[in-house]
Parts: sequence; C-alpha cells; structure tokens
Amino acid sequence: MPFESPDVELEDLLELAATGKLQLPDFQRGWKWDDDRIRALIASVAQGHPVGVAMTLEVGGGGSNFKPIPIAGVDPKSAAAPEQLLLDGQQRTTSLYQALYSGRVVDTKDARDRRIRRWYFIDIEKALAPNADLEDAVVSIPEDLVVRENFGKDVATDLGTTEKQCEAGAFPAWIVFDSDATTEWMWAYIEAEPTNKDRWKEFHKKVLKEITGYKVPVIRLTKDTSKEAVCTVFEKVNTGGVPLNAFELLTATFATEDFPLKDDWAHRQERLHRKPVLRSLESTDFLQAISLLATGARRDDGLIEPGSTSCKRRDILRLSLEDYRRWADPVTEALEWCHQFLAREHFFRAADLPYRTQLVPLAVIRVLLGKDADVFATRAMIRRWFWCGVLGEMYGGSTETRFARDVEQVPAWVRGGRREPGTVGEAAFYAARLLTLKTRNSAAYKGVYALLMKRGALDWIKDQPMGLATFFDFKIDIHHIFPKAWCDKNGVDGDHRESIVNKTAISFDTNRAIGGVAPSRYLDKVEKKSGLDGAALDRVLGTHLVDPAALRADDFDSFFRARRAALLDLIAEAMEKRAIDDAADDAAEAAMFEPQAEDPEDESGLVGEIPAA
Repeated sequence: MPFESPDVELEDLLELAATGKLQLPDFQRGWKWDDDRIRALIASVAQGHPVGVAMTLEVGGGGSNFKPIPIAGVDPKSAAAPEQLLLDGQQRTTSLYQALYSGRVVDTKDARDRRIRRWYFIDIEKALAPNADLEDAVVSIPEDLVVRENFGKDVATDLGTTEKQCEAGAFPAWIVFDSDATTEWMWAYIEAEPTNKDRWKEFHKKVLKEITGYKVPVIRLTKDTSKEAVCTVFEKVNTGGVPLNAFELLTATFATEDFPLKDDWAHRQERLHRKPVLRSLESTDFLQAISLLATGARRDDGLIEPGSTSCKRRDILRLSLEDYRRWADPVTEALEWCHQFLAREHFFRAADLPYRTQLVPLAVIRVLLGKDADVFATRAMIRRWFWCGVLGEMYGGSTETRFARDVEQVPAWVRGGRREPGTVGEAAFYAARLLTLKTRNSAAYKGVYALLMKRGALDWIKDQPMGLATFFDFKIDIHHIFPKAWCDKNGVDGDHRESIVNKTAISFDTNRAIGGVAPSRYLDKVEKKSGLDGAALDRVLGTHLVDPAALRADDFDSFFRARRAALLDLIAEAMEKRAIDDAADDAAEAAMFEPQAEDPEDESGLVGEIPAA
C-alpha cells in the first residue's frame, strides 16, 4: 500500500480545508468536539505539543470513489474539487480550522452537551505568566463577544471591539494566520499602552510563532490504495472510537451515483423490523446476502471461477449499484419469507433467534429456489439444514465461508443432488451438551426451547398451544420445572438445575403459580387455578416431555433421566440423525464448553421464579 509521510505546515493544511482541496469522505461521522476540547487543542498547538497524525487519501483511484463533503464550516458552493480525502484527524482539523482560520464564530457544545457559539481568544498576560498553563490562557467568549454574570444582568467582559480586546490583552485566535490582521491588532495593542511592545514581542515569540510554525505529521495514501485497504486503515487508526463498516463505505461510493443507500436501507429496515424476529437484522447482513447473490450470478455467467461465491468485506465493497438494484428487492422479500419460516419453527422474536447470521443464507436460498422453497419436500429439506445449523451450533464462529458453501450446496441438494450440504453432514449433537445448555448464550438452548413449543407444548394453566397467536399475549418464556429454591434446598447441583432439561416454555401466569415450592405442591395450585383435573394436567405435562409421576413424586433424578432421553429424541427428529451418547465422547464434548452463568433475567423481565401469589 503506497504512501507518503510528509510534515505539513498547519497553515497549509487549513488552507487546503478552506479551499475544499481537502475534504471528507461522506462515511465520516459529523464533527462533534466540545468547547473544552477545542481550547485544550489550541493550547497544545500553542506550546508546540504533538496532537496526533493526520491521514489522507489521494483522490482519483479505485479506493477513493467516495462522495466528498467539505470540512464542517466550509461553504460547499465555494469549495474546489477535492485533491485529498481526510481519513483520520477530522475532529482536530475541523476544530483548528473553525477556531483559528475560518474567521467565523464556532458552533460547538458545552460540557452539558448544549449547543453554544463561541469565539476563541488567548489571554496574553496568562500566557506569559511564569509556569503558565496555556490551557487557562485560551478562553472562549459568546457570539456577541460579551461575558455576563449575575444571571445576565451585569457585563463582566466586553471584547466587542479591537480597542476593548487590546485593553483586556485578549488576542483573537481566529486572525493568527492572517498576517495583515495580526499586524493591525499588534499596533493597536502597542498604541493602547507603549509598555505592551516588549510584552508583544515575548507573546509573539512564545505563542504565536509556535502556532504559525506548527507542523502536522501526515500519512498520505496514494490513489492506488484499494477500497478494502481504506476500510481496514480507517478501522485501525480512526480516533473517533466508532468502527467503520462496509455499509458506510458503500454508502459513500453509491452517493457518487446519486443513490442514497442509507435512506434506501432505512425504508427496508423499517419494513423488516415490523416482524419481531427480524429486529436484530443489520445492514451488513443485508449486504452479505446481496453479495452472495451477485458473486453467484457472476460465477454462473462464467465471469469468475466456480466456488467463488462470497460475501467477505472485499466482495461487499466491490458491489456495484447495478448489483444492489438487481438483488435488493428479492432479498427483502426473502427475509419476509424467513419470518414466516421461523414462525412455523416457533421463533417469534429476535432475542430467541439462535443465530441472526443464519438469516443470510436462509434468505439467499429462498431467492435461489423461488416458490419451490414452499413445496413440501423442499421445505422439509430446508428445515433439516436449518436445524442442523442450530443444534449442531454450526454458525458460532467465522461464518462467511459457511454462508458461501450453504448457498451453493443447499439448492443443489434439494434439486436432486446426492451430496448433503456440509452443514447437514458435519452437524452433530452430543448428549452431554444438554448439561451445558444453561442460558440463551447457546444457539442449541434456544433451539430446544423452540422445538418444545413446535411439538405442541401446552401452557399448564391455559391448556392452549404456544404459537404466534398466543406467544406475546401469554408472555411466554422459559422457566425452571423444578424451581431453583427447591433444587438448592434438596442438593441438586447447578449444572442439573440450570440445564435446559429442567426448563420449559410456560406463560407468565403459570410461572407465578409455580413459585419456588416443590412440584408436588405447585401442581395442586396449577390444578386449582386452571380448573384442570389431575389426569388432564398430566396430559398437558406430557406435551412438555415431562414425566408427571416423577414430578408429582418430587423425584428429580427420575424426571431428569426421562426428560433427557425424550429431548434427545426430539433433537434427533429435527436433525434426522441420532445424538451421540457415548460416555467417552460425552466427556470430551462437555469439556469443550465453558461453564455458563445462570440467566440473571429472562426475556419477559422476570428474575428467577416469582413467589406464588
């Protein structure tokens, strides 16, 4: 990556900004420094202290085809065509331009984040004092150049004229690079008091020459720098503290063709977020789906090598506006289809979705298969692929490679290919994993939760299935079957107590009825509150794969063994392959997972069990 690293005179850097020859790529966030930081910056420059390196990108190469925007405070109408784009140093450069060069009042904020307008002065006496702190010497004055006190009734300082500024010894910082204006102010200062002549010489030598002679180290990337390198560099060196993603870079690129990507995505996001299960969807997920389709289409057209389907950052950055316009609507519609697919699998909200990232290949598979995705046999194969990904926890690490493999392999498989997709063939569920599934941090934990509802689990009090029609009204969530308090009193260890085996989906009302007492006691309460007799309630418990006899006998060990076996059968049915239940393999599998903390709070906002009403 070719670059130059000259030291640039601060005056020259600010001149480039003023003329528009130095601008910002419009993926840069807005200028946001407050009054205190601006004063500290001016003081640092006035002492010749380093304030950091700036980084620019030469305009004219493939990595710089971003829409440029002038530095804040520069009139866009008078700005020349940019020669360089400022990648790092925006806040510092803008602050110095506005305070020292623009000749206009500075729009900034105070410590309480309130908007204020300020002029900056350097107090000569404070600047020349022994052991002076120049930050105390840099002062900001309201727009009308008057400082008031006593709730605005009295004037404390008036710097509204050159005469008054000279009398107060307050040098206007915004004329420091204007030699004519500085000279005029100097003569006025000396004429006001002849003894000021020596004071001026000292001030000029100690302070003004430091500012006018200040040099900024600049790393200047040449026009040969790739767009991907620009993204990487920006993420590594930008001091704003907010990572830059590919969406923002692509937004700046499309802006050169007058296409408002950010606005377009905002409309689509609003549309998709109406579905609770899609509310965690991000702009980069959307672009990954488009990238998979665009690179896949180029592969099919023979423009790239087979196996080149990809959605890595470099591929997203290479998307053309034509690619986006071709695939944006199909992907949006496919994501809405994903909502329907997920609802049938009993995922209703984003917090319960095992992997947000799995939405990307699922949507692309729907685009590639079209309406055939709703054919019974095809839907069953997609469902198997989906559940293998969830219960095999296949989307927990680096995902881009798996995305590409799945969107190539799954459509070929459902269209008659003999080879199973890698996600299906490689997925495995070890029986020991049930003991380590304790919180929503685990995709498989969320998966088992959904499978229980999908198989027809009924709420214990309402005796109704927990589907889309009832999930939100009933405030369904996952809760302990043998309550925490009972387990602690009866010596049940934390692994067994917190395991998914000891949890199930029930309503808010049912959880209140359970409280923290023994199952034999709370089942009596449930019968009374629901109106169900013992046999009917046993039938309801059976829909949760719970052995009613073990529950009524408060026999945790028998309950746990029976439900563990039943859950393994449920998982095997979804994956269409048996769980691995070998003692040696189980030990190795359990060792792979860190002990997980208990859920401090469930998604309904309830902490632990609620005492019975």
